[in-house]
Amino acid sequence: MKTACSAIRKPQSAIRNRMKRRAKGYTISAVADHYGVHQQTLRMYEREGLLKPSRSDGNVRLYTDEDLERLELILKLTRDLGVNLAGVEIILNMREKMDQMQQEFNRFFGMLRDYMANQTIIEHDSQASQALVPTRRPVAVKSVTRRTIKIEEPTED
Repeated sequence: MKTACSAIRKPQSAIRNRMKRRAKGYTISAVADHYGVHQQTLRMYEREGLLKPSRSDGNVRLYTDEDLERLELILKLTRDLGVNLAGVEIILNMREKMDQMQQEFNRFFGMLRDYMANQTIIEHDSQASQALVPTRRPVAVKSVTRRTIKIEEPTED
């Protein structure tokens, strides 16, 4: 059974390959013809902030593959699911926030994994676990001049 979410996520990249493409993107007329929408509809989506096509030197709108994926999502939401443009805007904003949260979670998870790996090392080193600032290898700096730094390994007493 096909769910609404699975229908939203599948891009039509094979169909896009048959569209006329300029050097940096698709023109508004090619996109409008391909997706069966009026050019004014695409302009309205841009005015509402739902789409942000780039512009050429001659101020021609150029749609990238990412813009087309976003347009496909907008059209599926409005045509297939009956969502109005205000709802589409909310859904798109929530998706962006969810992506940001996922990136933050992945970054936090990586930091937590690194922390736990360091904790395992410290637990196995009895001398390091008693230090105020745990270190892996103690180093003593004997003298510092502008040109040389002498570092000596501390002797164990």
